[in-house]
Formats: sequence, structure tokens, C-alpha cells
Amino acid sequence: MASFIDSLIERAKADKKTIVLPEGNDERILEAAQEVLAQDIANLIIIGDEAEIASKGYNLDGATIIDPLKSDKAGEFAELLYELRKAKGMTPEEAQELVKDPIHFAVLMIKSGLADGLVGGACHATVKILSPSLKIIKTAPGEPMVSSFFIMDTPNIDLGENGLFLFADCALEIQPTSEKLAHIANQTDKSFKRLIGGEPRIALLSHSSHGSAKNDDADKVVKAVEYIRENYPDIIADGELQLDAAIVPELGASKAPNSQVAGKANVLIFPDLDAANIGYKLVQRLGNAKAYGPVLQGLAAPVNDLSRGCSAEDVVGVIAITCVQAQTM
Repeated sequence: MASFIDSLIERAKADKKTIVLPEGNDERILEAAQEVLAQDIANLIIIGDEAEIASKGYNLDGATIIDPLKSDKAGEFAELLYELRKAKGMTPEEAQELVKDPIHFAVLMIKSGLADGLVGGACHATVKILSPSLKIIKTAPGEPMVSSFFIMDTPNIDLGENGLFLFADCALEIQPTSEKLAHIANQTDKSFKRLIGGEPRIALLSHSSHGSAKNDDADKVVKAVEYIRENYPDIIADGELQLDAAIVPELGASKAPNSQVAGKANVLIFPDLDAANIGYKLVQRLGNAKAYGPVLQGLAAPVNDLSRGCSAEDVVGVIAITCVQAQTM
């Protein structure tokens, strides 16, 4: 049986997109690029020093390799960046300097229509990927924020969506308010439909289920669900729910009877970044799940971060996800 990521790879191949990889100095990126090109998953632009990349010995035939320090686009991109940011105080000289940075250069390729998406973060912190993306690409029309999710492909096929879950927000929002939790749920609902298909069933997680504990932390989640029902009435969501009540049918029926979500959730919205980051890593490391992400949502074009602990196989998966996002945006 084909895995979930295999199905996304096939979708990516059917309508090839151009993905820019700003970390041509990282061997995992080059190994992944070799595999993507061999399977004909995407067109690739790799940012880095051509001689240095060639010396690594990977077969990158078909990829475009660009060194920002030598590119004939540098002047054009510096002018574009200055125009975008001059109202915030950027000078032409600062723009010229920033264009030498591979990540800024890659983001400007997307802004200029030369690439459909970006995958980076193997050797950079999330903020290094996100900050230029927010400043240059900006949020999509109607989106109030940018958030992130992981696709968790677990061996427990009787849970979630045949073992698949979306976990959010595992990378960006440290202490989301009730309103932000609701926005994250709405964005993840749309991402689930685009990438997985079927019906998202969203559990907003807590240490409490339907009033079993009364405190500010549980109340934050209760208010998030109230906000969803008022502002996003088409979403199937419930909370506050403990993790076991959210995904185990008999416990869902016991702890939250009459819930549309309890016991059968396939999207898990965590109350804060601590819980989300710890949660996905526990499932990945102890539960033998594949974790793809963090995938960003809410931007006007797909830009995806990588965990710095990623493997080349993980990078291939995130490139395929980015292609499918580009197809559906």
C-alpha cells in the first residue's frame, strides 16, 4: 500500500512546480534534490556556490544553481526589496546587502514569480525563514496570521485519518490567545482539505475535557471553541478535550458524549507551543511516526520550514507537500 507521502509525490509530478532551495551548502538538501530530480517531482532552483555544490558529487542535472553574489538578478531584486520595505525605513544600501543572503534571495524569487515555493530551515532557525517571508511575500488575502502544522503519519491506522493527523501549531505561536487558536484551527482545516482530503475533525486539546477542570488554561480553549462556532461555523471542531478523549473512540464517548469530534479527531490543535512541540516529537520518536513540517499556512505563497533534525527523506516529503500547496493555492 502506498504511503501518504507517496500519494503526494504522485500529485506533485502531475503538475510540476518550481521549488527554490536556499541551503545549497547542506548535504541533506543536496541529497534530497538529487532524489527529487531523479523522480521528476519538481523543478528545482538551488541557491549556493556552484563549484562548492559540484564538489559534493551529487547528480543535480536539470537543477538551476544560482549564486546570489554572481546573479544578474541582484540589482533587480535589491530594487524590488527597497520598494517593498522603504516605508519601513530600509535604504537602497541595506537592500543591496540583504539580497546577498540566500534566504532573502530565494524569497524574492517567489515574489518575482520565478519560483512557486520555498523549502528551507535545515540549517537555519525558523525565524530566519519566516521573517523575510512575512516581510516580502506577506499573508494571503483574508488571512489574519501565519501559523504552522506538522503532518504526522503514524502506524496506528485505526486512529485519526487512517493513521494520519495534522498537529498545530508546533513551530510559531508561543502562547496563542483564544482568538488565535481559532484562526489556527481554521487554517489547519483548509490545509487538511487541500493536502489530505476528506473531512477534518478538529480537537482543541487541553488537560481538561468538557469542564472536568476549571482554570484559566482550560478556559482559554473553551473560548477558542466559542469563537470558532461564532466565526467559522462550517468547521467541525470541539474542545476542550484531553488527548485520549480526542482520539480514542471509547474514551471520547465516555468523556464527551454527543461530541462530533471526540474519539475520532484527525486534527489536533495544541494550547501552546510547548505542548505542540513536545507532542509531535513524542509521537515521532516514541510512536515511530513520520513527521513532515513544520508546514506554514497563511502566507500568500508556500514557504516551508524544515526541522534542523530533518533527514534527506524528510526534505523530499516537504518538497512534495510544497508542490501540492502551490497547486491548490
